[in-house]
Amino acid sequence: MKRKILLLVGIALVGVMILGGCGKTSDDNTFKIGLEAGYAPFNWTQMDDSNGGVKIDGSREFAGGYDVEIAKKIAEGLGKELVVVKTEWEGLIPALISGKIDAVMAGMSPTAERLESIDFSSNYYKSDLVMVVKKGGAYENATSIDDFKGAKITGQLNTFHYSVIKQIEGVNKQTAMDNFPAMRVALESGIIDGYVSERPEGISAVSANDKFAMVEFENGFKTSDDDTAIAVGLIKGSKLKEQINSILDKISEDEFKDIMDNAIINQPSAE
Repeated sequence: MKRKILLLVGIALVGVMILGGCGKTSDDNTFKIGLEAGYAPFNWTQMDDSNGGVKIDGSREFAGGYDVEIAKKIAEGLGKELVVVKTEWEGLIPALISGKIDAVMAGMSPTAERLESIDFSSNYYKSDLVMVVKKGGAYENATSIDDFKGAKITGQLNTFHYSVIKQIEGVNKQTAMDNFPAMRVALESGIIDGYVSERPEGISAVSANDKFAMVEFENGFKTSDDDTAIAVGLIKGSKLKEQINSILDKISEDEFKDIMDNAIINQPSAE
């Protein structure tokens, strides 16, 4: 009887190993990206697959946006299925390092600080910094960052958007916020006078809310090319880096622009 039990246990263990092996093979055929799904037009959350939305792993929601469209091209080039894992901004790099995701595609810039812990692909977007403010307010017609002296300004936590605020002499720098939806709410309610963003998100904010205005500067923030670029975040030494760079190299500047223009048009009005 004992031998039969041991035999059955052995068969069960073999079965588990086989199933485990099948699961691993399936994972090898996926390209898992992490993003917030809350930074339109780079990425956002929607309730269906309209305009090319991709199902968010473990959720009934879908993700859309510029990052998602570029990720589709990368997944296709890799011959893998795209899987979107919705992750808070603060958790993106830890999720990458732990192996929960294969790449970060969340409007993330390849800053020197981030390069200490992860690698990046070549850039798939480059933008300028702007300020999102109230339409008809004291700062709508600003042309220089110096015009924001005394203003209550913030940016997203742990981004270079927030770090550049110190370049404004006499600014009333506010506590950093977790995400862009929170900053939009704070701006509309008057808690802040403005927040630093990139031009695509600024266009998105103004399109979504007619009470907002976007300030583009004649005399703006001093930034490096790495600060204003967007790239795919990868673990150190990732074998995917060369493959992804090869795929991105085949996308023309005009195509990148068209994808971003469509993302701005297709973003949900609720964003």
